[in-house]
Amino acid sequence: MKIGTPKEVFEGERRVAMTPDSALQLQKLGYECAIETGAGEAAGFSDAAYEAAGVEILPTAAQLFKAADIIAKVREPNETEAKRLSADKTLISFFWPAQNAEMLELCKSKGASVIAMDMVPRISRAQKMDALSSMANIAGYRAVIEAGNNFGRFFTGQVTAAGKVPPAKVLIVGAGVAGLAAIGTSTSLGAMTYAFDVRPEVAEQIESMGAEFVYLDFAEETQDGAATGGYAAPSSPEFREAQLKKFRELAPEMDIVITTALIPGRDAPVLWTKDMVEMMKPGSVVVDLAAEKGGNCELTEKDQRVVSDNGVVIIGYTDFPSRMATQASTLYSTNIRHMMTDLTPEKDGQPNHNMEDDVIRGATVTHEGEITFPPPPPKVKAIAAQKPKEKAPELTPEEKRAAEVAAFKKETKTQVTLLAVGGLLLLAVGLVAPASFMQHFIVFVLSVFIGFQVIWNVSHSLHTPLMAVTNAISSIIILGALMQIGSGSFLVILLAALSVFMAGINIFGGFLVTRRMLAMFQKS
Repeated sequence: MKIGTPKEVFEGERRVAMTPDSALQLQKLGYECAIETGAGEAAGFSDAAYEAAGVEILPTAAQLFKAADIIAKVREPNETEAKRLSADKTLISFFWPAQNAEMLELCKSKGASVIAMDMVPRISRAQKMDALSSMANIAGYRAVIEAGNNFGRFFTGQVTAAGKVPPAKVLIVGAGVAGLAAIGTSTSLGAMTYAFDVRPEVAEQIESMGAEFVYLDFAEETQDGAATGGYAAPSSPEFREAQLKKFRELAPEMDIVITTALIPGRDAPVLWTKDMVEMMKPGSVVVDLAAEKGGNCELTEKDQRVVSDNGVVIIGYTDFPSRMATQASTLYSTNIRHMMTDLTPEKDGQPNHNMEDDVIRGATVTHEGEITFPPPPPKVKAIAAQKPKEKAPELTPEEKRAAEVAAFKKETKTQVTLLAVGGLLLLAVGLVAPASFMQHFIVFVLSVFIGFQVIWNVSHSLHTPLMAVTNAISSIIILGALMQIGSGSFLVILLAALSVFMAGINIFGGFLVTRRMLAMFQKS
């Protein structure tokens, strides 16, 4: 069978659903490949590159739709393209079935099978086909680049002979795939990055990337991410008011705001209101990644760059992935290729549209003359459900005191037992060992105990746990050497002095290196 990719007809769309590399992989699955002439030029892929990969070049979209059994596209089909489908054809593209009921009916009437790449379920096995995440990753990265292009200052702070430049303050609203990509890019550029999400469980991810999570002083039971496919669930009116109040507090401080909040099947929630824009400093930038669904910013205009009355730039572009067409096409075509791999388990060029498969069933919106949207919930959840932690019962002061006394007694009993065992071992050794050995053995034991306790109790913020172990060993050497340096022969004194010198270098050098490492991460 033949897979064909037409040239995208959506105005300004530069991506393509098949690249020369993905075509080679599709041919290994047993398929022939075809593409409309010029379909990949805007993304940097020439017809000659496709020909070299064994792809047939067809002059028109009409010829391609007629020749191909499977049509792979980026954007949802328009009416002309949908009318070219038939019962023996399969369309794979973004489709947005919840927003395109008429197009869904048209495809159903044609009897075609339609696989919507925006409907791929968010389960572990389907990550390789998750085109939404692939494109969101690019959009999050590009949003920071667009913000920097419209922001009149550095992202990172600098101290120069001409003066000090403060770092930019960036707020990311929403920590999904796009939000995390924006956080990573912003922190990499040196900005002071803050991030907010209605799901408190993502705080650890945000902080691990070097950003500061914005907490709300509001207690609300959030919906399990598994139940929402990893997306945020709608919030209560009370939570929304607390959220807006927090944003109003942050607005005067922020230089750049990037909003990414979307809920599937709904218009984008308005999170950055007109009065918040008015609170921002002139020259600040708002990048609204939800512009295509109405926008998170009240002043966003779809596909426009707007400047507010107080000089704040609001960017509502909807083509961020298309602005990085080569990379976006490479990732999207890989998602398509993985989908075809699942559709072709025998690698014989014959697709098996298995409606019992969670991924194929979830992404299929029309099949055999029927509308199959919405799909049933997948058998495997996006996120493994976690059992809620049982809260320990609150103890009274008397119960706490009793527990502390019991723990102290237990710890004391353990220490006494260890000391008794140690004493018996020393006594046994003393009965058979010469007096000189006992002298050195006692020095060793005291050095181990004192040296370990001194160094191990130093805060790990001043040295890493691994360095703490090596420093503890060095401290044992120093203490033992100090106790030997005043007695014994010249050779013993010399060796003890060298031990103190070399172990001292290890300890103080370790602290010095750690101090320099910490200074590298301090912001001016």
